[in-house]
Amino acid sequence: MSTPPRPAKPRLVYAQPGDAVEPGHPVTVSRYGPWARVNHWITASSLILLAISGLALFTPALFFLTTLFGGGQNTRALHPWIGVLLFVSFFVFFAQLWRANLPAKVDVVWLSKIKDVVGGHEENLPELGKYNAGQKFIFWGMAALILLLIATGVMIWEQYFSAYFGIPLRRWAVLVHSIAAVLIICIFILHVYAAIWTRGTLRAMTRGTVTGGWAWRHHRKWLRELAGLRRRGPAE
Repeated sequence: MSTPPRPAKPRLVYAQPGDAVEPGHPVTVSRYGPWARVNHWITASSLILLAISGLALFTPALFFLTTLFGGGQNTRALHPWIGVLLFVSFFVFFAQLWRANLPAKVDVVWLSKIKDVVGGHEENLPELGKYNAGQKFIFWGMAALILLLIATGVMIWEQYFSAYFGIPLRRWAVLVHSIAAVLIICIFILHVYAAIWTRGTLRAMTRGTVTGGWAWRHHRKWLRELAGLRRRGPAE
């Protein structure tokens, strides 16, 4: 007697590998695994160090910040290598999360209700997957600006690449690099503010989990999908 074929695994729309509902009191939901969290904090630390060292090199008024890196020469030498670390760590993160951050029609509805978002009127907002439009903006904005920063950074990295780019091009690269740096600092501040402002969000990147109530309130479609997977699990 032939064994009946196992049902195909359901296609995940919002959930990602490792996401799961964990029963208990209270119910928690796994949102980020340990490696994702470590990589996130490497990215965040790299960006902070780049902002400090970059500002120190940008204007004499902030040159005193170079003492944090052992002086001006060390700061100049370390800054581009920290940039390489940021590029690698972020795009490891990017490879894991880009599908979940693709724009969707519901994002337009969410943005049209931005007053309810700011006012905390979640009952007026559409049900969302793992990320809302604001989080997606930060994700894609960071990705674009990091690409721009690494490209222009290579152009002005004199130690290794001065022979490959002319002085006029490098001058333009300095200008674009500076503008991109200011923009990414602004996006980073927005990201930190939103994480603090939305209560219960920080624990996702410290413990890796959120409460079931938080998931239901902010990312209901994601939670519904995970709950459906859990119900199907024992039958498979």
